[in-house]
Amino acid sequence: MTGIDDVARAAGVSTATVSRALSGRGSVSNATRERVLAAAARLGYVVSAAASALATGRARAVGVVVPFLDRWFFSTVLAGISDALVRRGYDITLYSVSADPTERRRVFDDHLRRRRIDAVITVALELDAEESASLRGLDVPIVAIAGPHPLLTTLTVDDLAVGRLATAHLLELGHRRLAHIGADAVAAAASSVPALRRRGFEERLADAGIEAHGVEPADFTIDGGSRAATRLLSTDDAPTAVFAASDEMAIGAILAARELGLHVPHDVSIIGVDGHELGRWFGLTSIDQFARGQGERAAEVVLDALDGARPARGLGTLPFELVDRGSTAPPRR
Repeated sequence: MTGIDDVARAAGVSTATVSRALSGRGSVSNATRERVLAAAARLGYVVSAAASALATGRARAVGVVVPFLDRWFFSTVLAGISDALVRRGYDITLYSVSADPTERRRVFDDHLRRRRIDAVITVALELDAEESASLRGLDVPIVAIAGPHPLLTTLTVDDLAVGRLATAHLLELGHRRLAHIGADAVAAAASSVPALRRRGFEERLADAGIEAHGVEPADFTIDGGSRAATRLLSTDDAPTAVFAASDEMAIGAILAARELGLHVPHDVSIIGVDGHELGRWFGLTSIDQFARGQGERAAEVVLDALDGARPARGLGTLPFELVDRGSTAPPRR
Protein backbone atom coordinates (compact mmCIF):
# COMPACT_ATOMS: atom_id res chain seq x y z
CA MET A 1 0.00 0.00 0.00
CA THR A 2 1.41 3.37 -1.03
CA GLY A 3 2.24 5.73 1.84
CA ILE A 4 3.28 9.34 2.21
CA ASP A 5 6.97 8.26 2.39
CA ASP A 6 6.67 6.74 -1.09
CA VAL A 7 5.25 9.96 -2.47
CA ALA A 8 8.02 11.98 -0.80
CA ARG A 9 10.74 9.78 -2.35
CA ALA A 10 9.10 9.91 -5.80
CA ALA A 11 8.80 13.70 -5.67
CA GLY A 12 12.24 14.23 -4.10
CA VAL A 13 10.89 16.18 -1.11
CA SER A 14 10.28 15.65 2.61
CA THR A 15 7.14 14.06 4.00
CA ALA A 16 6.32 17.42 5.62
CA THR A 17 6.37 19.07 2.19
CA VAL A 18 4.09 16.36 0.83
CA SER A 19 1.68 16.97 3.69
CA ARG A 20 1.64 20.71 3.06
CA ALA A 21 1.26 20.27 -0.70
CA LEU A 22 -1.64 17.82 -0.42
CA SER A 23 -3.44 19.70 2.35
CA GLY A 24 -3.23 23.07 0.61
CA ARG A 25 -1.90 24.62 3.82
CA GLY A 26 1.53 26.07 4.40
CA SER A 27 4.15 27.51 2.09
CA VAL A 28 4.87 25.33 -0.95
CA SER A 29 5.90 26.62 -4.38
CA ASN A 30 3.58 25.91 -7.29
CA ALA A 31 6.26 23.84 -9.02
CA THR A 32 6.79 21.67 -5.92
CA ARG A 33 3.06 21.27 -5.37
CA GLU A 34 2.60 20.12 -8.97
CA ARG A 35 5.48 17.63 -8.59
CA VAL A 36 3.96 16.20 -5.41
CA LEU A 37 0.49 15.97 -6.96
CA ALA A 38 1.91 14.22 -10.02
CA ALA A 39 3.81 11.73 -7.85
CA ALA A 40 0.73 11.05 -5.71
CA ALA A 41 -1.41 10.50 -8.80
CA ARG A 42 1.18 8.24 -10.40
CA LEU A 43 1.44 6.10 -7.25
CA GLY A 44 -2.30 6.15 -6.57
CA TYR A 45 -1.84 7.77 -3.17
CA VAL A 46 -4.96 9.17 -1.51
CA VAL A 47 -4.88 11.02 1.80
CA SER A 48 -6.70 9.10 4.52
CA ALA A 49 -9.48 11.30 5.87
CA ALA A 50 -9.30 9.62 9.27
CA ALA A 51 -5.53 9.98 9.51
CA SER A 52 -5.69 13.59 8.35
CA ALA A 53 -8.32 14.39 10.97
CA LEU A 54 -6.21 12.83 13.72
CA ALA A 55 -3.09 14.69 12.63
CA THR A 56 -4.65 18.10 12.02
CA GLY A 57 -7.80 18.10 14.12
CA ARG A 58 -9.81 18.84 10.97
CA ALA A 59 -12.49 16.82 9.21
CA ARG A 60 -11.59 18.50 5.88
CA ALA A 61 -15.28 19.04 5.24
CA VAL A 62 -17.44 22.17 5.08
CA GLY A 63 -21.11 22.04 6.05
CA VAL A 64 -23.46 23.74 3.57
CA VAL A 65 -27.03 24.49 4.68
CA VAL A 66 -29.65 25.20 1.99
CA PRO A 67 -33.45 25.50 1.94
CA PHE A 68 -33.84 23.79 -1.49
CA LEU A 69 -31.87 21.27 -3.51
CA ASP A 70 -34.04 21.17 -6.64
CA ARG A 71 -33.86 24.82 -7.72
CA TRP A 72 -31.37 26.20 -10.19
CA PHE A 73 -29.92 28.96 -8.01
CA PHE A 74 -29.10 26.64 -5.12
CA SER A 75 -27.68 23.84 -7.27
CA THR A 76 -25.51 26.37 -9.14
CA VAL A 77 -24.21 27.95 -5.93
CA LEU A 78 -23.45 24.44 -4.63
CA ALA A 79 -21.49 23.70 -7.81
CA GLY A 80 -19.38 26.81 -7.19
CA ILE A 81 -18.78 25.84 -3.56
CA SER A 82 -17.81 22.32 -4.60
CA ASP A 83 -15.34 23.59 -7.22
CA ALA A 84 -13.54 25.76 -4.69
CA LEU A 85 -13.50 23.10 -1.96
CA VAL A 86 -12.19 20.36 -4.22
CA ARG A 87 -9.32 22.59 -5.31
CA ARG A 88 -8.27 22.84 -1.65
CA GLY A 89 -8.88 19.17 -0.77
CA TYR A 90 -12.16 19.61 1.15
CA ASP A 91 -15.51 17.84 0.89
CA ILE A 92 -19.09 19.11 1.23
CA THR A 93 -21.38 17.91 3.99
CA LEU A 94 -24.83 18.98 2.80
CA TYR A 95 -27.79 19.86 5.04
CA SER A 96 -31.18 20.70 3.53
CA VAL A 97 -33.70 22.42 5.81
CA SER A 98 -37.33 23.28 5.28
CA ALA A 99 -39.59 25.69 7.13
CA ASP A 100 -40.58 22.92 9.56
CA PRO A 101 -39.39 24.01 13.04
CA THR A 102 -38.69 20.46 14.25
CA GLU A 103 -36.55 19.65 11.23
CA ARG A 104 -34.64 22.92 11.54
CA ARG A 105 -33.89 22.31 15.23
CA ARG A 106 -32.62 18.84 14.36
CA VAL A 107 -30.17 20.30 11.83
CA PHE A 108 -28.96 23.26 13.91
CA ASP A 109 -28.95 21.63 17.34
CA ASP A 110 -27.90 18.10 16.43
CA HIS A 111 -26.39 17.41 13.00
CA LEU A 112 -24.18 20.49 12.83
CA ARG A 113 -22.91 19.88 16.36
CA ARG A 114 -21.52 16.43 15.63
CA ARG A 115 -18.26 18.21 14.83
CA ARG A 116 -17.66 16.51 11.49
CA ILE A 117 -17.21 19.84 9.73
CA ASP A 118 -14.58 22.58 9.87
CA ALA A 119 -16.75 25.49 8.68
CA VAL A 120 -20.33 26.33 7.65
CA ILE A 121 -21.84 28.08 4.64
CA THR A 122 -25.54 28.95 4.63
CA VAL A 123 -27.27 29.78 1.35
CA ALA A 124 -30.24 32.19 1.27
CA LEU A 125 -31.49 31.17 4.72
CA GLU A 126 -33.43 33.45 7.03
CA LEU A 127 -32.11 32.51 10.47
CA ASP A 128 -33.82 33.41 13.71
CA ALA A 129 -31.82 34.53 16.76
CA GLU A 130 -31.66 31.01 18.22
CA GLU A 131 -30.37 29.50 14.97
CA SER A 132 -27.76 32.23 14.57
CA ALA A 133 -26.61 31.67 18.15
CA SER A 134 -26.43 27.92 17.56
CA LEU A 135 -24.22 28.44 14.52
CA ARG A 136 -21.91 30.86 16.30
CA GLY A 137 -21.65 28.39 19.18
CA LEU A 138 -19.95 25.90 16.85
CA ASP A 139 -16.84 28.10 17.00
CA VAL A 140 -15.97 27.50 13.34
CA PRO A 141 -15.80 29.95 10.40
CA ILE A 142 -19.29 30.74 9.10
CA VAL A 143 -20.29 32.53 5.91
CA ALA A 144 -23.85 33.33 4.89
CA ILE A 145 -24.74 33.85 1.24
CA ALA A 146 -27.68 36.30 1.14
CA GLY A 147 -30.10 36.78 4.00
CA PRO A 148 -29.96 39.45 6.72
CA HIS A 149 -27.32 38.19 9.17
CA PRO A 150 -25.64 41.16 10.89
CA LEU A 151 -23.72 38.90 13.29
CA LEU A 152 -22.28 36.67 10.57
CA THR A 153 -19.90 37.23 7.68
CA THR A 154 -22.41 37.71 4.88
CA LEU A 155 -21.83 37.80 1.13
CA THR A 156 -24.81 39.30 -0.61
CA VAL A 157 -26.02 40.88 -3.79
CA ASP A 158 -27.68 44.26 -3.17
CA ASP A 159 -31.16 42.97 -4.01
CA LEU A 160 -32.77 46.35 -3.43
CA ALA A 161 -30.47 47.75 -6.14
CA VAL A 162 -31.25 44.74 -8.34
CA GLY A 163 -34.97 45.52 -8.14
CA ARG A 164 -34.34 49.18 -8.90
CA LEU A 165 -32.09 48.35 -11.87
CA ALA A 166 -34.59 45.98 -13.49
CA THR A 167 -37.37 48.53 -13.03
CA ALA A 168 -35.26 51.42 -14.29
CA HIS A 169 -34.47 49.43 -17.44
CA LEU A 170 -38.19 49.05 -18.19
CA LEU A 171 -38.92 52.70 -17.39
CA GLU A 172 -36.10 53.87 -19.66
CA LEU A 173 -37.67 51.89 -22.50
CA GLY A 174 -40.84 53.93 -22.01
CA HIS A 175 -43.04 51.52 -20.06
CA ARG A 176 -45.54 53.01 -17.61
CA ARG A 177 -47.73 49.95 -16.90
CA LEU A 178 -45.29 47.75 -14.99
CA ALA A 179 -46.15 44.66 -12.95
CA HIS A 180 -44.09 42.47 -10.62
CA ILE A 181 -44.02 38.74 -9.91
CA GLY A 182 -42.36 37.83 -6.62
CA ALA A 183 -42.93 38.33 -2.90
CA ASP A 184 -46.44 38.63 -1.51
CA ALA A 185 -47.48 41.54 0.71
CA VAL A 186 -46.60 39.74 3.95
CA ALA A 187 -43.16 38.63 2.76
CA ALA A 188 -42.49 42.11 1.35
CA ALA A 189 -42.46 43.51 4.89
CA ALA A 190 -39.41 41.36 5.74
CA SER A 191 -35.79 41.67 4.63
CA SER A 192 -35.65 38.55 2.48
CA VAL A 193 -34.27 38.49 -1.04
CA PRO A 194 -37.75 38.44 -2.67
CA ALA A 195 -38.89 41.29 -0.41
CA LEU A 196 -35.90 43.47 -1.27
CA ARG A 197 -36.39 42.94 -5.00
CA ARG A 198 -40.06 43.89 -4.72
CA ARG A 199 -39.16 46.90 -2.60
CA GLY A 200 -36.63 48.04 -5.20
CA PHE A 201 -39.35 47.76 -7.86
CA GLU A 202 -41.82 49.80 -5.83
CA GLU A 203 -39.27 52.43 -4.80
CA ARG A 204 -38.09 53.02 -8.36
CA LEU A 205 -41.69 53.36 -9.55
CA ALA A 206 -42.40 55.81 -6.73
CA ASP A 207 -39.37 57.86 -7.78
CA ALA A 208 -40.95 58.12 -11.23
CA GLY A 209 -44.37 59.01 -9.80
CA ILE A 210 -45.92 55.75 -11.06
CA GLU A 211 -47.96 53.12 -9.24
CA ALA A 212 -47.43 49.39 -9.80
CA HIS A 213 -49.78 47.96 -12.41
CA GLY A 214 -50.10 44.74 -10.46
CA VAL A 215 -48.09 42.56 -8.08
CA GLU A 216 -48.56 38.81 -8.17
CA PRO A 217 -47.00 36.43 -5.61
CA ALA A 218 -45.30 33.30 -6.90
CA ASP A 219 -43.03 30.54 -5.62
CA PHE A 220 -39.87 31.14 -7.71
CA THR A 221 -40.63 28.25 -10.10
CA ILE A 222 -41.42 28.23 -13.82
CA ASP A 223 -44.94 26.96 -13.09
CA GLY A 224 -45.51 29.62 -10.43
CA GLY A 225 -44.30 32.35 -12.76
CA SER A 226 -46.55 31.09 -15.55
CA ARG A 227 -49.65 31.10 -13.36
CA ALA A 228 -48.87 34.58 -11.99
CA ALA A 229 -48.23 35.99 -15.47
CA THR A 230 -51.46 34.47 -16.77
CA ARG A 231 -53.39 36.36 -14.09
CA LEU A 232 -51.60 39.61 -14.96
CA LEU A 233 -51.83 39.35 -18.74
CA SER A 234 -55.41 38.09 -19.03
CA THR A 235 -56.97 41.47 -18.18
CA ASP A 236 -58.16 44.17 -20.59
CA ASP A 237 -55.70 46.64 -19.08
CA ALA A 238 -52.72 44.30 -18.93
CA PRO A 239 -49.23 45.58 -18.09
CA THR A 240 -46.83 46.24 -20.95
CA ALA A 241 -43.85 45.06 -18.88
CA VAL A 242 -43.26 42.46 -16.17
CA PHE A 243 -40.35 42.25 -13.75
CA ALA A 244 -40.08 38.74 -12.29
CA ALA A 245 -37.91 38.29 -9.21
CA SER A 246 -36.23 35.19 -10.66
CA ASP A 247 -35.36 33.90 -14.12
CA GLU A 248 -37.42 30.76 -13.62
CA MET A 249 -40.52 32.86 -12.96
CA ALA A 250 -39.62 35.08 -15.92
CA ILE A 251 -39.36 32.01 -18.18
CA GLY A 252 -42.76 30.93 -16.88
CA ALA A 253 -44.07 34.40 -17.76
CA ILE A 254 -42.69 34.11 -21.32
CA LEU A 255 -44.42 30.74 -21.73
CA ALA A 256 -47.69 32.18 -20.37
CA ALA A 257 -47.51 35.11 -22.79
CA ARG A 258 -47.07 32.70 -25.69
CA GLU A 259 -50.06 30.66 -24.51
CA LEU A 260 -52.12 33.86 -24.54
CA GLY A 261 -51.00 34.67 -28.08
CA LEU A 262 -48.78 37.56 -27.02
CA HIS A 263 -45.40 38.31 -28.55
CA VAL A 264 -42.42 38.97 -26.28
CA PRO A 265 -41.21 41.75 -26.30
CA HIS A 266 -43.53 43.54 -28.76
CA ASP A 267 -46.72 42.94 -26.74
CA VAL A 268 -45.11 42.59 -23.32
CA SER A 269 -41.55 43.02 -22.07
CA ILE A 270 -40.26 40.55 -19.47
CA ILE A 271 -37.12 40.75 -17.32
CA GLY A 272 -35.85 38.36 -14.64
CA VAL A 273 -33.03 37.94 -12.13
CA ASP A 274 -30.36 35.22 -11.79
CA GLY A 275 -28.39 34.52 -14.94
CA HIS A 276 -30.09 31.15 -15.44
CA GLU A 277 -28.51 29.06 -18.20
CA LEU A 278 -31.94 28.68 -19.86
CA GLY A 279 -32.12 32.47 -20.26
CA ARG A 280 -30.01 32.30 -23.42
CA TRP A 281 -32.41 29.85 -25.09
CA PHE A 282 -35.44 31.96 -24.19
CA GLY A 283 -33.77 35.24 -25.17
CA LEU A 284 -34.41 36.45 -21.61
CA THR A 285 -33.16 39.82 -20.44
CA SER A 286 -31.93 39.30 -16.89
CA ILE A 287 -29.95 40.69 -13.99
CA ASP A 288 -27.11 38.16 -13.75
CA GLN A 289 -26.02 37.62 -10.15
CA PHE A 290 -23.25 35.12 -10.99
CA ALA A 291 -24.56 32.31 -8.79
CA ARG A 292 -21.62 29.95 -9.34
CA GLY A 293 -19.21 32.74 -8.44
CA GLN A 294 -21.13 33.35 -5.21
CA GLY A 295 -20.48 29.76 -4.17
CA GLU A 296 -16.81 29.93 -5.08
CA ARG A 297 -16.35 33.18 -3.17
CA ALA A 298 -18.07 31.85 -0.03
CA ALA A 299 -15.89 28.72 -0.04
CA GLU A 300 -12.75 30.81 -0.45
CA VAL A 301 -13.72 33.00 2.52
CA VAL A 302 -14.26 30.08 4.93
CA LEU A 303 -11.13 28.25 3.75
CA ASP A 304 -9.04 31.40 4.12
CA ALA A 305 -10.46 31.75 7.64
CA LEU A 306 -9.37 28.18 8.38
CA ASP A 307 -5.90 29.18 7.23
CA GLY A 308 -5.84 32.05 9.71
CA ALA A 309 -7.39 34.97 7.82
CA ARG A 310 -9.73 37.05 9.93
CA PRO A 311 -13.19 37.20 8.30
CA ALA A 312 -14.95 40.55 8.33
CA ARG A 313 -18.22 40.92 10.20
CA GLY A 314 -21.15 42.34 8.29
CA LEU A 315 -21.61 42.42 4.55
CA GLY A 316 -19.49 41.73 1.50
CA THR A 317 -21.21 42.95 -1.66
CA LEU A 318 -21.29 40.62 -4.66
CA PRO A 319 -21.50 41.78 -8.30
CA PHE A 320 -24.52 41.79 -10.61
CA GLU A 321 -25.03 42.90 -14.19
CA LEU A 322 -27.89 43.63 -16.59
CA VAL A 323 -27.73 41.30 -19.61
CA ASP A 324 -30.07 42.33 -22.45
CA ARG A 325 -31.02 39.32 -24.58
CA GLY A 326 -34.05 40.82 -26.30
CA SER A 327 -37.09 40.05 -24.12
CA THR A 328 -37.55 43.76 -23.38
CA ALA A 329 -38.32 46.57 -25.85
CA PRO A 330 -40.21 49.89 -25.95
CA PRO A 331 -44.00 49.49 -25.62
CA ARG A 332 -46.17 49.65 -28.71
CA ARG A 333 -47.61 53.09 -29.37
